[in-house]
Amino acid sequence: MQSKETFLKKEFLVLIKTIDRNRKPIFGKMNVHQMIEHMSHAFQIASGKLVFENKQRNELTAKMYQFMMSDKPFRDNTPNPNLADTPLPPRFMDVEDSLNDLKFEMDAFFIVYEQPELRVTNPFFGNLNKEEQVHLLHKHALHHLRQFGVLPE
Repeated sequence: MQSKETFLKKEFLVLIKTIDRNRKPIFGKMNVHQMIEHMSHAFQIASGKLVFENKQRNELTAKMYQFMMSDKPFRDNTPNPNLADTPLPPRFMDVEDSLNDLKFEMDAFFIVYEQPELRVTNPFFGNLNKEEQVHLLHKHALHHLRQFGVLPE
């Protein structure tokens, strides 16, 4: 887990900042600005700040958890029933403000998980501890970096 945690803490934002703000996605509908804010929301969900109800059967959650914990990447255009078909406009007018917000939410996530026993429920993957959340966030981060051609497949 340490290398995934280190990637999130030290490399993820650096890589996002290398993406040309006008770059079109390889897949999906989000632009770079929207993706940055989407990842901020992912860290808020992992921290328990943003809560979505799990509306699926326990059997499906268990199956999705097994996939989530694997090293298999998310597929291109993986649907999220909690998101609209059309991406929301950014909350912040400036990309730098969105990057600062993402950094704030990332830092808040690691502070929240200084409580080693903490578990936060993800609406698709179940009740996750820090190690599981880090694994998910790492997988999610790689997915969106790949969306903009930053990491090889």
